[in-house]
Amino acid sequence: MAVDSMIGTTTTQAPSASDTAQQADFGRIRDGLLGSWKDIRLAARARTLDPALHRLDDTSVADHRARVTAQLQVLLDGGAVRLPFPAQFGGSGDAGGNLVAFEELVTADPSLQIKAGVQWGLFAAAILHLGTRYHHEHFLADAIELQTFGGFAMTETGHGSDVASIATTATYDAVTEEFVIDTPFRAAWKDYIGNAAVDARAAVVFAQLETLSERQGVHAFYVPIRDAAGGFLPGVGGEDDGPKSGLNGVDNGRLHFSGVRVPRANLLNRYGDVAPDGTYSSPIASQGRRFFTMLGTLVQGRVSLAGAANAGAKVALQIAVTYADQRRQFAGAGGDEEVLLDYPQHQRRLLTRLAGVYAASYTQDELLLDFHRVFTGEHDTDDSRQELENFAAAAKAEATWHALDTIQECREACGGAGFLAENRFGQLHADLDVYATFEGDNTVLLQLVGKRLLTQYGRRLAAAGSAGAARIVGTQVAASVAASAGLTALAQRLADGGTAAGAARSLREPAVQERILLDRVEIAVAEIAPALRPAPGVSAQELASRFGEHQHALIDAARADARLRQWRAFTRAVERETHAPTKVMLTLVRDVFALTTIERDLGWYLVRRRLSVSRARAVTRLLDGLIRRMRPHAVDLVQAFGYEQGHLRAAIASGAEATRQAEARAAR
Repeated sequence: MAVDSMIGTTTTQAPSASDTAQQADFGRIRDGLLGSWKDIRLAARARTLDPALHRLDDTSVADHRARVTAQLQVLLDGGAVRLPFPAQFGGSGDAGGNLVAFEELVTADPSLQIKAGVQWGLFAAAILHLGTRYHHEHFLADAIELQTFGGFAMTETGHGSDVASIATTATYDAVTEEFVIDTPFRAAWKDYIGNAAVDARAAVVFAQLETLSERQGVHAFYVPIRDAAGGFLPGVGGEDDGPKSGLNGVDNGRLHFSGVRVPRANLLNRYGDVAPDGTYSSPIASQGRRFFTMLGTLVQGRVSLAGAANAGAKVALQIAVTYADQRRQFAGAGGDEEVLLDYPQHQRRLLTRLAGVYAASYTQDELLLDFHRVFTGEHDTDDSRQELENFAAAAKAEATWHALDTIQECREACGGAGFLAENRFGQLHADLDVYATFEGDNTVLLQLVGKRLLTQYGRRLAAAGSAGAARIVGTQVAASVAASAGLTALAQRLADGGTAAGAARSLREPAVQERILLDRVEIAVAEIAPALRPAPGVSAQELASRFGEHQHALIDAARADARLRQWRAFTRAVERETHAPTKVMLTLVRDVFALTTIERDLGWYLVRRRLSVSRARAVTRLLDGLIRRMRPHAVDLVQAFGYEQGHLRAAIASGAEATRQAEARAAR
């Protein structure tokens, strides 16, 4: 049976993709991808067309740094960087719009994006969100207006992402009403700090607060570090991190402190304060809760990196797909050379990743909306903040890894041309590489997501009561027994009518896709949970050991949850579309994303008999068929990203390849 004949229509009863995709309105798709802050995104893209903001090749580290520093003033003059700040500082409190504008800077130069993020998204934002009126009046305007360049001194050489364990101390001296900042040993030096090597005159320094001989946990302090001429102030020292694999327009450096005194008022005291006599107070009693609340105010870094990484992946795909639709290689059956994008493997390489970028785009818009609702106070509760942190962790990890994978695959798919600096893949990958590890290492972030999945599972059992919990566990056991007995596979064969075409139709049903993707998460969590549940007689050491044994499975479950989120966001975008042919086109791309995700875990499903062998075989055959249907629309789908040549700036996406091919064919 031909593969195409196996592909069913969607449940909307719309015409098949082959009949209607030509009529799809890619302008509508473009508007959907621009998202909820369309006008701000378009304005940001117009801004990044300015060559004055673009990265220059073959420039020294020092010159690149100086260029990026000067470019910050161009951004400030444009006004967009003020968006998230209160009206008295020239802003409008538009938290979501600010991140949208920030994401798009990656098309100009990722170094500019990160330098801007350090200055306004970390340094100034920490003053705004962790400080109170005094700090806003004395420090915030200078940070926003570039009168004071600043660093965000959280990460330490020895503890990296483990912020709770940092070793820098801030000890209160009640006699002088000052905090004394110290880095007690080399591993406690603040490291990888943007602006620290050259530009920063102050830093928001995170340290263990100690007063009246008691530790109160990690707090943030506004600390001057250099004089106007750029020399370190007494007690402050540091060094340049030097050239990096990418982002060399950002002057990352190390800082250390020895007996550096700052006034009591320099404690950013929104969540914890020290009275003149040293008495500590906080609106949040729990030290652990206070710590996570403080860090939660800075979640915008993860949100913005997810969007920026996806923007980088879009640029790479638009370049690679444009080139693949023009470049010819090897003679086909008719004697003419084949277009690269007509090769099935080339389609597999690019179009599955294209579907992933669409999924990440719709997910990012939902994440931005959640972020905006929390940070504008529209829906700011403990639960909403925790869910936002969880969502941001999952989205950032999945988007940054997918972007790096996509850029590399695009580079390889363009052959030697992809290796040339003029086509941007190498530099783009180098610059975005660190996105997987800063603002939270992806593996650590997914571990946090996995722990939350376990917590939610435990709460579900607790809420159900002993009898309800027994039913839940009993249902899971029954499902496991049914699967091991082959009953799940049998039910699938019956539902599919025992045919490949039936299996293909089932796999295009949204309810079936969701059930398969949800199973990947729920069953994995249910398998892990019993071993990690605290119980009488089980020591903390034993629990830690068990956690280590199941860490890999927990992280896998968290990544599966991130992809389920993406599928749901994509499906909601499909459901919102009212133009039937466009809906069919989006459904096609969504199905490619779903099947790519399921295919990646086929071994897991087969081992647990969550998929019948016939459905498992149908996944790959169906996916291949759907990719073939995407192929005629690949260029339209990447052009729907909305980037112009001034954003791409890649010779192989300029039309030059099409001209060369036409000349070569005419010469035969």
